[in-house]
Amino acid sequence: MLDFEQTLLLIEKAQNNDQDALNILVKENSPLIKSVIKRYRNKGVEYEDLYQIGSMGFLKAIQNFDKNFNVRFSTYAVPMIAGEIKRYLRDNGFIKVSRSVKHLSIQINKFVENYIAKNFESPTINQIAEEFGISTQDAVFAMESNIQPLSLYSQVGGEGEDKQQMLIEKIPAVEQLDKQMDYFLLLNLIKELPPRDKKIIVLRYFRDKTQREIADILGVSQVQVSRLENKILSQIKVKLSDIN
Repeated sequence: MLDFEQTLLLIEKAQNNDQDALNILVKENSPLIKSVIKRYRNKGVEYEDLYQIGSMGFLKAIQNFDKNFNVRFSTYAVPMIAGEIKRYLRDNGFIKVSRSVKHLSIQINKFVENYIAKNFESPTINQIAEEFGISTQDAVFAMESNIQPLSLYSQVGGEGEDKQQMLIEKIPAVEQLDKQMDYFLLLNLIKELPPRDKKIIVLRYFRDKTQREIADILGVSQVQVSRLENKILSQIKVKLSDIN
């Protein structure tokens, strides 16, 4: 079994296209992949296929892992493996959605993203239906065809800035594995943010700074910070929808 330092060294080599290092990591972590895919058996997918899909998630974990996450690689890899399997089951599940509905769903997501970026709030179902010239029922159906638990990242609480949190922080009953996956997906998205946006999110949710304190640090008004924060979280929601 590889120790922590050996694993980090092999990951660094694998990220630099060392095939031997990659093969060792896959071989040594095969039991980990198998332990994750067990929970997805009896879903109409052959075990060997599940293993291959899980392995794809494992390879993505290798490529995306950053030692600055300050977690063991196995802790990071588990939700990445599970996420790859979930995406496959969603896209190849028993309930098929027509291509036209999927296309409409994608277009609606883009419209919602642009609307939020411009207005700092979500459009109503009626506004979405009017934009695409469809009924509200068809709009709801298209949106639900690709529905994801985005509400976990919605801001909740009172008007006071100190009371606002993401909903996932308030739900202790969420399954631990799913929480891990959501957390690391979120870390990857935050890592890709522009410097100012990343600073706002890190200060707000990882350093427990108030909007007023962040405004003082950035040299802007509290209102500007509030608007920027809402815009960034909305953009993260849309990207999570694409990932999940």
